[in-house]
Amino acid sequence: MTEDGYMLGDRWDVTNDEMLRSYPCDDFVDSPALQAWRGVRVEAPAAAVWPWIVQVRVAPYAYDWIDNLGRRSPRQLLRLPPPEVGEAFTTAGGRKLGRIVSVDLEKQLTGRIMGGFMSYVLVPQDRNTTRLLLKVVMQTNRWAAVGLSVGDLVMARRQLLNLKQLAEASTPGSGYGMRSDMHSSLGRTVAADASLRHIV
Repeated sequence: MTEDGYMLGDRWDVTNDEMLRSYPCDDFVDSPALQAWRGVRVEAPAAAVWPWIVQVRVAPYAYDWIDNLGRRSPRQLLRLPPPEVGEAFTTAGGRKLGRIVSVDLEKQLTGRIMGGFMSYVLVPQDRNTTRLLLKVVMQTNRWAAVGLSVGDLVMARRQLLNLKQLAEASTPGSGYGMRSDMHSSLGRTVAADASLRHIV
């Protein structure tokens, strides 16, 4: 951690205002050693992004070959029931993990997993676009916090980009058709992954 409070890997594609705002996960941890913020702009309304956030209950949507035992996270909406406090937060490799601790339909989903708390927050923007924000907080020691921050950046960044692409591709009239998006997303993935070393 640097003298100004920055930690390696603790932020990606978020503004100062987005870092300073309150998140539901903040209510569950006092003076966390780890605070990490991630964000992505989605060219779709919040109502179209929310079903994909809900779907993290059945798959991680990051690097499936790492955290899902090679099983492909579903690329179609499964029409899941609304999330409820107390149910499993996500599923990885066929195992249910974590617990949902707070939910505000179409606005935020917060869960506890592996000793930390994380909130997905949807912030509607102009012209049917949405900011998808993610904050992670955890009580741990200083050195573990750095490693967790970098590791989370790698996986959370990939997850948010995947959710962005799926939400845009499934939104009628968004200009992101499923077929064309498959080609463009590959280019974005390669470019983004190549740039990751500059981020961390």
